[in-house]
Amino acid sequence: MKIILTADVTGLGESGDIVEVKDGYARNYLLPRSLAIVATKGAQKQIETIRRVQENRRVRNLEHAHELKQQLKDLGSVTLTAKVSSQGKLFGSITSGDVVAAVRKAGGPSLDKRSVSLRGHIKSLGKHIVDVQLHPDVTANVSVQVAGEQ
Repeated sequence: MKIILTADVTGLGESGDIVEVKDGYARNYLLPRSLAIVATKGAQKQIETIRRVQENRRVRNLEHAHELKQQLKDLGSVTLTAKVSSQGKLFGSITSGDVVAAVRKAGGPSLDKRSVSLRGHIKSLGKHIVDVQLHPDVTANVSVQVAGEQ
């Protein structure tokens, strides 16, 4: 089935792309979630509109991403507290949602937890570097200091 993506779908394409997928995937996943529309002759006009809007967002988002990167750089190190055992080992691990909440609590910008990329699992106390993908061309690093509480 030929469909037109209305949103970015990981592993499939970006919004505005015409792709061919299996019927069940389109009917049961993409179409009900409004991630795609069925490709018809009239839908070509919609593709052009989607691409125009997407280009305008990219330019705005690139400028905004540089501003967010500067805010994160000015923020410095972010402190996160987690429960630890008597040996100093964390119960569980630090998630990207925890990092986003700590950045927001420290006065930083509001981030999407899907844009935060942890370099492996954070299961120990100390300083860790976390990558934040703000834009396809802009990546920021955030220093996270994990402190323990009993």
